[in-house]
Amino acid sequence: MVYNSHCGTDPQSSQQKRHCGLDRQSPVLILLLFLFAFLTSASIQAQDIEYTTADRQIFDRYLQTMMDSKHLELNQLIIETAQFFMGTPYVASTLEKEPEHIVINLRELDCTTLVENVLALSRTVKSATPSFETFCAELQRLRYRDGVIKDYTDRLHYFTDWIYENSRKNLVNDMTQTIGGEPYPLNLSFMSTHPDSYAPLRTNSARIEEIARKEKEISARQTYGLIPKAQIEACGAGMKDGDIVCFVTSIAGLDVSHVALIYRNDGKVGFIHASSVVNKVIIEPLSLSEYVSGRKSTTGVMIVRPLEE
Repeated sequence: MVYNSHCGTDPQSSQQKRHCGLDRQSPVLILLLFLFAFLTSASIQAQDIEYTTADRQIFDRYLQTMMDSKHLELNQLIIETAQFFMGTPYVASTLEKEPEHIVINLRELDCTTLVENVLALSRTVKSATPSFETFCAELQRLRYRDGVIKDYTDRLHYFTDWIYENSRKNLVNDMTQTIGGEPYPLNLSFMSTHPDSYAPLRTNSARIEEIARKEKEISARQTYGLIPKAQIEACGAGMKDGDIVCFVTSIAGLDVSHVALIYRNDGKVGFIHASSVVNKVIIEPLSLSEYVSGRKSTTGVMIVRPLEE
């Protein structure tokens, strides 16, 4: 198991036990409590989850802060959750661990992990059992094909694949063509043709072959749309706070180079994102159309709407 948490090893624990009256309980009760703790630990280990004490503390603080917002619509809760992480440092490649497993990192975020964590946390708050275990399950469901982890190739690396698979799970809906986008053909190849850029692929030909197979499968789908950069402002009325905005790139073999969350600010359609320019989570000062028009390699956007359960 990869398990970096020190949960349950607080140096104040002996004092806390006395305050709770545990030292006055019967030996049988104490034995049952230790058995429960062991079974709970075994359950966490079986899920192969990596997180630190700080990650768990952030989660607990988030849940305490947001439970009063449980009644909000999902899109509103997503915005409040994104704002909770304002100022969190931008750090790339936090998921690149071997063997592949669930990595919880709420201390450092890139554009994709911000979106995934915000959506998983928001869904956790609205669930019947808001807990850390529910959060981990929601994140695994979003991040992996069929929610199953066998190896690196099961992670949804291409965001178009992320959209497709999570649409199949009824977690999101691709709104791009509905609000004015046009069909967008794919020709993915970047990962299989640049394996040296991905540590888990560098010396593993079988994984490279599997990634190449998935690239062909994803590219064969006729389901994707694109709002060209010149049409973004005109299509803005169809965008909703909390929607996921995907920045489509002209880089050969790639689909999406950046993702963020739509947020209307000062009457403009803007967004919240983990910015690699200022190295933290921010409300982008530029509008969506202004931001895209200033980036030559960005050809347009996709808009994806998270769905209530």
